[in-house]
Amino acid sequence: MQEKSSSFSIKNWSQDDQPREKLLYKGKAALSDAELVAILIGSGNRQESAVDLCKRILGSTDNNLSALGKLSIKQLTEFKGIGEAKAITIIAALELGRRRRGEEALEKKKITSSSSVFELMQPVIGELQHEEFWIIYLNNSNKVIRKNQLSKGGITGTLVDVRLVLKNALEVGAVGLILAHNHPSGSLKPSEADKHITNKLKTAAQSLDIKVLDHLIITEKAYFSFADESLL
Repeated sequence: MQEKSSSFSIKNWSQDDQPREKLLYKGKAALSDAELVAILIGSGNRQESAVDLCKRILGSTDNNLSALGKLSIKQLTEFKGIGEAKAITIIAALELGRRRRGEEALEKKKITSSSSVFELMQPVIGELQHEEFWIIYLNNSNKVIRKNQLSKGGITGTLVDVRLVLKNALEVGAVGLILAHNHPSGSLKPSEADKHITNKLKTAAQSLDIKVLDHLIITEKAYFSFADESLL
């Protein structure tokens, strides 16, 4: 006899145990991470409810949402009950969360320290598996006018166009620049190339009365500041 799976459907649970109803009546803070992800996927499989399935998926990442956000569609679909559509939904939701972090940091606008630069740029480049070089353009109050990706390269490095940096700075009326790039390897040690491009940009910008205020190397959880280490 084929085993019935209806008992594993969320709609057959008591209202207190249904994630959607729990969010509706108790608020989003009352839900666990697994319950929130269960709302996204809607159903589990014949052996597990959506919540139990999500607990198992989260367990595979040590219950780390950041690590969950790095799983590929292929990795997610290895879990029974997660098809391509559900995997895409999970990835899209976590990507929105990552972008929201970036927007919240941008709302602060004024750069007051290297840590505020890290808060601004970590959600953008901190978790990438390739290297990107960004420029933050500041006005005379150290408020962010614009931040631009200057280049995108492989894991070994990236090219930086000094002329384009200064052209953009003049166009937006920037008086200060902050450089930022990520090290996918997780290393916070600046390379000779990192030091060279910093000095090259600093010298070129000085001729236009524009200051390079800092250069940050960013990883997932930490950063290195040229200014903090007196390397500017």
